[in-house]
Amino acid sequence: MGRILTGRVVIATHNAGKLVEMQHLLAPYGVEAVSAGQLGLPEPDETGDTFRANARIKAEAATQASGLPAISDDSGICVAALDGAPGIYSARWAGPGKDFAHAMEKVEAALRERDAFTPGDRKAWFVSALCVAWPDGHLEEVEGRVDGVMIWPPRGDAGFGYDPMFLPDGHARTFGEMTAEEKHGLPPLGLGLSHRARAFVLLSEKCLAR
Repeated sequence: MGRILTGRVVIATHNAGKLVEMQHLLAPYGVEAVSAGQLGLPEPDETGDTFRANARIKAEAATQASGLPAISDDSGICVAALDGAPGIYSARWAGPGKDFAHAMEKVEAALRERDAFTPGDRKAWFVSALCVAWPDGHLEEVEGRVDGVMIWPPRGDAGFGYDPMFLPDGHARTFGEMTAEEKHGLPPLGLGLSHRARAFVLLSEKCLAR
């Protein structure tokens, strides 16, 4: 068990979808979550070369700017046939307008260029690195992963990002077709399926108390 997180925390994101997921995960622990975007905090340059490094950069920037504990998530989709791309650049593939429909088209075009058409050729995994930073410099860090395949055309309009294109192993529906509870709900109500939910379970064991 690490340091227990209580009270009000900053979610170091300007992504509304990510904020909603984190608020949903934190709700059972009585932790109040507000986003860096809602507080008007600047977005730091993500100069790390791993998900974990970028999560740390964002959490440390948010806690220092706000004086509150901060939780950050750095996540993305890694496609085996694309040598792990887009990886830490998943958001950048969507461009400044955060156009993930365009980003999914880019992934599909890249897969077709490599003649990756069968499920076996289209293996992928979502990664979520979570970091909690306190104003005094204390950190807690974890990482979660879920495997699946990239499908085309995308299916569903739930979730965000690459969710409609990602079919998790052992399931018949994409993340874009699943309810929030199905995708990242924790037991006993949900399966804790998503990469973010899996990372959150590890984080809760370290620094959250019911």
